[in-house]
Amino acid sequence: MDVLERIDEQVKGNPVVIYMKGTPQFPQCGFSMRAAKALQECEVPFAYVNVLQDPEIFENLPRYADWPTFPQIYVAGELIGGCDITLELHANGELRGMMERAARAAP
Repeated sequence: MDVLERIDEQVKGNPVVIYMKGTPQFPQCGFSMRAAKALQECEVPFAYVNVLQDPEIFENLPRYADWPTFPQIYVAGELIGGCDITLELHANGELRGMMERAARAAP
């Protein structure tokens, strides 16, 4: 399977997914740590992909949605952004609702 097809399958197959450096339990960069923490505080399950363990995804994810940096957070198949946007959505209370709606709509 082509790497972009693999990414597409992950994005569309999970209500919420974060592509990050490290894992939510052991993040490998500050931006990934803060974004994962915001997702965890919403108390809605989410998937993650450690881009440091998959060089193909690390190299090609920026092409998938034309977003050059990590982390990248997808909700209901759509890129919502990176760390700053995720933190802003969390601070104003929108992130939890977005995640809850995506989780309810998932098959």
